[in-house]
Amino acid sequence: MNDLTIVVALIFAAATLTVYAIYWIVFVSRREQRLFNRRLELSKSLDNPSAVLETLREERSFSNFSNPALLKLSDWLSQTGIPIKPRSLGLSFLILYLVLSALLSIFLGFGLATIALALVATVAIMVFALSYLRSRRIFNFAEQLPDAIDIITRGVRAGLPFSSSVTLVAREMADPVATEFGMLADEIAFGLDLRSALDNLYRRVGQEDLLFLTVAVSIQSQTGGNLGEILSRLSKLMRSRSKMRLKINALSAEGRLSAVALTLLPFALFLIINFLSPAYYSTVRGNALLEPAIYLGLSLLVVGNIIMYRMVHFKY
Repeated sequence: MNDLTIVVALIFAAATLTVYAIYWIVFVSRREQRLFNRRLELSKSLDNPSAVLETLREERSFSNFSNPALLKLSDWLSQTGIPIKPRSLGLSFLILYLVLSALLSIFLGFGLATIALALVATVAIMVFALSYLRSRRIFNFAEQLPDAIDIITRGVRAGLPFSSSVTLVAREMADPVATEFGMLADEIAFGLDLRSALDNLYRRVGQEDLLFLTVAVSIQSQTGGNLGEILSRLSKLMRSRSKMRLKINALSAEGRLSAVALTLLPFALFLIINFLSPAYYSTVRGNALLEPAIYLGLSLLVVGNIIMYRMVHFKY
């Protein structure tokens, strides 16, 4: 082994350790700092528990609309876990649309194609960002859920009622489980029946394993039985499903990354070529086939993404 090989190996090792250190300091430490309980934080400033519950529901835009489409949209936004107001959401959409329109006008000129492309890009970015936040929160909730059920199981076996055991979860664990189970305990304490409170929990979170908890507790409250044993078996089932979920995500990672790369590649190439040679597309900008070609390309891009999404996302 010559000296050059040793130097290259040492540089590679140093760069790898530096990247890992930056990741640990910036991301892991910040993630640990964010492990707080929003419900307990509000309880310190608001003495009335009902005010805490209403504040949390308002922050999450959790509403009961009569229109099924509005109800589904409200639940989807609530599952992101971030404070969302319709006015703020509309303002963010408008600002992003104006910024993208200005950027695209520089390269394509102002026209119908620019307006349509900016609108599609704005909708796509907003949906992608909210979907990412929702998926990350559901994933974090799924990781904590078996431990939360174990706490409830120990509380029930110690003689505590179900609602008191849920309160233990809200007090001892971090968000997102702590606040959601705290809201569940508050709704039960304020007189809402157990099934409706569990249904509201599922609507706020959207994690599929909560359906097992809802069915198990609802059936036990109607027919009786050993709730501690039921929840213990349910916890084991959820851990097994979590392991299977992680395996599936690992096996489908290549397909998901390929979809992202193939989606971003045309736009990245367009920006790079315009940056290196601004006059490269000048000969086709006035062509009558430009707008139909853009619409066709975007349509094919959407169809391709739908196909690849169906290939790497499936029920199990």
